[in-house]
Amino acid sequence: MFNIFFWKKETRFQKFKNKIKKITKIVGPGFVTGASDDDPSGIGTYSVAGAKYGLQTLWLVPFLFPLMFVIQEMCARIGIATGQGLAANMQKFFPKYILYSIILFLCIANIINIGADISIMAASIKMLIGGSVNLWAIILSIIIILLQVFIAYHYYSKILLFLTLFLFAYVITAFMTVNNWLEVIKFTFIPHVKFNKDFIIMLTAFIGTTISPYLFFWQTSHEIEEIEDNGDQNPGRSLKRDLIKKMRIDTFWGMLFSQLIAFFIVVTCFATLYKNGITNILTAQDAAMALKPFAGNFSYLVFTLGIIGAGLLGIPVLAGSSAYALSQISNKKYSLSLKYNEAKFFYNIIIFSVVIGLLISFINISPIKALVYAAVVNGIVAVPIIFFIILLANKTHVMGEHKNSKLSNFGAFFTCIIMFLCAIIMFW
Repeated sequence: MFNIFFWKKETRFQKFKNKIKKITKIVGPGFVTGASDDDPSGIGTYSVAGAKYGLQTLWLVPFLFPLMFVIQEMCARIGIATGQGLAANMQKFFPKYILYSIILFLCIANIINIGADISIMAASIKMLIGGSVNLWAIILSIIIILLQVFIAYHYYSKILLFLTLFLFAYVITAFMTVNNWLEVIKFTFIPHVKFNKDFIIMLTAFIGTTISPYLFFWQTSHEIEEIEDNGDQNPGRSLKRDLIKKMRIDTFWGMLFSQLIAFFIVVTCFATLYKNGITNILTAQDAAMALKPFAGNFSYLVFTLGIIGAGLLGIPVLAGSSAYALSQISNKKYSLSLKYNEAKFFYNIIIFSVVIGLLISFINISPIKALVYAAVVNGIVAVPIIFFIILLANKTHVMGEHKNSKLSNFGAFFTCIIMFLCAIIMFW
């Protein structure tokens, strides 16, 4: 009898294990990329939007979702079709001075973002268990470097996938705090715009933190890493079609997940902070702290843990995208599956990015100012990068049968125009 019961339990466990395996086969680089977009700096931006303007920015979530998907799908398709990263492809067709300028600004924006993320994470840990913010910043930086540099890609990719679970914290807190979902639905689908400086800046920051250049470079290279990890170094025509079909599903769910988390962060901060007159918050940890008297200790704890988990996911992607781009234009070896001795330049860029980001977090620059600076740089850099991505994705001799469709071109050009307008507004 005991053996039968144990066998049944084992069978159930095996079924559960098989389901998990199926999910991990479907989700991959696209899902990790989408989730990493909700890093602590992104959480901070969405929190400020929800606290300061309530639900008035919520319509941006469904508006930005298809734009994100179009651009990320193009980047991933370039990677699968060519077997090379975005910077490596751009180097072949575009002037060096333009490419080097873009990569320089990309790295600067990434480092500023890393600094803001480390600062927010360290402050969040201090809120939970005390200690020194600077000490926690150092410990976090060391952990992130060790994970990214010394853990084999096969295991590291699973760690990144696991860290996406932390973002469900914002779904939980939203359902714990919101009472009127009809009001939320109304603001989700009816655009609200205020024609004043602060609101326009908030809209621009929201868009800039959602469609960020580091995601373009990361996913393109991460797709190649995933293919090589599965033992398909030179995929044939049929396999490429299958990989692109799978990638589209993965990217769709990744971008949808990214925007759903943004949605729930805005909604949570509206229900707890905006409704109670707490509109002047500066960072994600300010939002978490302010939640305490209105939503209780559990919501505060869940929100704060989400910030920490999001940073552990987001910072490696920020540092990794810089390492991919610089290694490709320098013709150096790059791969998370290689050991440190086999790709020193690549891993040194990751270490350098995190260390400089850590130093920035010590300067006592306001994290919200750092986010604005990063959003400005991202908004400017995104425009030429998207334009070059469109050109690449339309070259038959590069993409073959996988070049852009008319629908992809329409969506990509529309996104490029939106980002261009954002860049102009930032200057204005």
